[in-house]
Amino acid sequence: MFPTSMPNQFGRFATCLDNSKEYLTICFSPSASARQQRWRNYGLSADFLGDYFATFFPGNPQKNGAADDVMQRDTVKSAISYIANELLENAIKYHTDRSPEPISISLFLYEDYIVFQSLNLVELQAAEQFQAFVQDILTTTDLDTLFAQQLEKAATGHGESHMGFLTMMCDYGVEFGWGFGHSPQLPEFLQVDVQAYLSLKTAF
Repeated sequence: MFPTSMPNQFGRFATCLDNSKEYLTICFSPSASARQQRWRNYGLSADFLGDYFATFFPGNPQKNGAADDVMQRDTVKSAISYIANELLENAIKYHTDRSPEPISISLFLYEDYIVFQSLNLVELQAAEQFQAFVQDILTTTDLDTLFAQQLEKAATGHGESHMGFLTMMCDYGVEFGWGFGHSPQLPEFLQVDVQAYLSLKTAF
């Protein structure tokens, strides 16, 4: 169990994300059978989020031509779909089968960045293991070395690699925030709040 003195927020974490004028939230059934049957739907949901938010990017005003506009929208769509899919798959994979609470993913559009937020409930042991990985990210001085170490772990099957998080950081410059807290309704589980910040100035 987490010590009571352990901090429960890490990285770039916001306690309130509801001041965005454009946002969208999708919730999913927590039952294990439904998750297995609907796995393909999760990817479709991530693609929908990419399609929806890409419409807010009409193109680069410094460039002329429909081809450039389409290229930028496709780039935005691809990035959003990839990040949303990674966060959603991670939340679904570790969500406890004993909780009736839904899994959710939200996107918030701001002037300079997009925030992705996934919420799920996990068993205490899974939360402790995930938090250890978070600490590795926060304390590393060389992200490329950590990437290589986790890649080796994935190849040898020794523990969870969480390669998706490192790929989002390395390829898209995503900044992460993590929150861990006991669910008021189900205190035997921990709610994991993952926030991913995608810069609109540097990512595209």
